[in-house]
Amino acid sequence: MKNITVIGAGTMGNGIAHTFAQSGFNVALVDISQEAIDRGLGTISKNLDRMIAKERITEEDKAATLGNITSFTDLKEGVSKADLVVEAATENVNLKLKIFADMDQFAPADCILSTNTSSISITQIAAVTQRPEKVIGMHFMNPVPIMKLVEIIRGYSTSDEVTETIMTLSRELGKTPTEVNDYPGFVANRILMPMINEAIETLYNGVAGVQEIDTVMKLGMAHPMGPLQLADFIGLDVCLSILNVMHDGFKNPKYAPSPLLVNMVMAGKKGVKSGEGFYDYSESRKAEVVSKSFL
Repeated sequence: MKNITVIGAGTMGNGIAHTFAQSGFNVALVDISQEAIDRGLGTISKNLDRMIAKERITEEDKAATLGNITSFTDLKEGVSKADLVVEAATENVNLKLKIFADMDQFAPADCILSTNTSSISITQIAAVTQRPEKVIGMHFMNPVPIMKLVEIIRGYSTSDEVTETIMTLSRELGKTPTEVNDYPGFVANRILMPMINEAIETLYNGVAGVQEIDTVMKLGMAHPMGPLQLADFIGLDVCLSILNVMHDGFKNPKYAPSPLLVNMVMAGKKGVKSGEGFYDYSESRKAEVVSKSFL
């Protein structure tokens, strides 16, 4: 397996492309707009520069990594030579189903189709293809070049051979793959999102402020980042989408998103990506200043 196609040049997509390219794979980075691709490549370049500054890689390593990436705005062309596709588009089920139906049509017959979805059913996605045994979840963690975990999610029809191939490939990337079964939220978000949602409810109910809630979890539970800061980092829109998938999938009210989360997303307060969430990021991307909405 040498040729990897990554669909989507956003935060997760460019991180996945970076990771494969740095490990010596030929990477085709696909997005619908050249502007999105240019932003993604710019992010990869900046992240490589940080690694150079920390003396983890050399300038030659950076050049080799960027040289391993080719960009495409046409899906058919981008997947035409792929041994593996990793889809990292927006967490929208209808969009993902359309992408997988198209990939199934255009990718080589022996190509494995994977998705970086953090919550959507692998079985549902596989059902729109003619190769459900070759469809699998590869849920990378953000930031991808740094975080070691990859959740490997088997759909109902995913073959043992494909699962083992992806587990082995993940180890070649220096990651730690963990196999899980196909239920809403898988493991990571089934546990994480209710915690984040409860932190938002705690704020909504006036139990404590933003920094106080995060401080309790950082110092009391040894979390490197408080849940509200983490929600901002993930993207409040992404958190809402995942909670909605779990609420719909389990029909359990404990997964219902907090009204505060819903209102913030509707108001465009999505966290770091929008410049404001529970914290204000207008001056710095660090969670140092609480949003004036919560003062």
